[in-house]
Amino acid sequence: MPRTSAYDADAFRVAYDKVLAKWPADRQALTVATPFGDTRVNVCGPREAPPLLLLPGGGAATSASWYAQAADLARVRRVYAPDLIGAPGLSTPATDRHPRTVADLASWLDALLDGLGVTSADVGGHSYGAWIALHHALRTPARVRRLFLLDPTLCFAGYKAAYLLHALPMLLRPAPRRVRAFLEWETGGASLDPEWLFLQEAAAGFPSAKPVTGPRPAPDALRALEVPVLLLVAANSRTHDPTTVTSRAAATLPHVETVVLPGVSHHALPQAASPGLARHLTDFLSGG
Repeated sequence: MPRTSAYDADAFRVAYDKVLAKWPADRQALTVATPFGDTRVNVCGPREAPPLLLLPGGGAATSASWYAQAADLARVRRVYAPDLIGAPGLSTPATDRHPRTVADLASWLDALLDGLGVTSADVGGHSYGAWIALHHALRTPARVRRLFLLDPTLCFAGYKAAYLLHALPMLLRPAPRRVRAFLEWETGGASLDPEWLFLQEAAAGFPSAKPVTGPRPAPDALRALEVPVLLLVAANSRTHDPTTVTSRAAATLPHVETVVLPGVSHHALPQAASPGLARHLTDFLSGG
């Protein structure tokens, strides 16, 4: 896909590395071959610990955005955080094959886990990454031991119209100033990590593939899911209605625990969440 004039690959890599430097000192970078391309995975935590797969949100989130939780999670899990294929990050899409369906995304994750030598794992995701994680659990529940969904999009409720209208200028003509304006609106002017914000701006115009989209999971499929689920919802999210998300999840998921995270919006997650988020995650993963 051709690059746009708004995108500077060198600036993006500098910004990515600055955010990644916030990860624990034992972080390693792996590259795993899959049928859809080479996936970059950031890894930390004891090798003998149970595996945890962390999926970032769409857009410029990248795996680096998990830095605020990586150290805490690595105390109880071996953390594997991939950059999504075809999205901003250091993964390299195949030239002849791109994920086009939910089944393709599930195949990519299966190949990724196989390449990591992981039979089953705890899985978590934010936003679009939570949507991918939930679909993967529905399709291959034997590979998912526990599942956490961090303010998931299009899993239980649609986008607010105001959110789509504010995002439209950034999507139609990506530019750093438009990215900043959108994030300032959605987060209510919250103080954001300047290095993380620079990464979001530097990704404007990244030659991304068209993301896989689709309908929300069917209620009957959700009711059949036996995997324990932790749903964490941003109280100040402008992406969707938090009450609708929690009520629909409670009505369809048989083994769900719900936590509303106060004082935080959708795009402030996961990097600007309070320390309480890591506590909720580690308690859940430890069976507490």
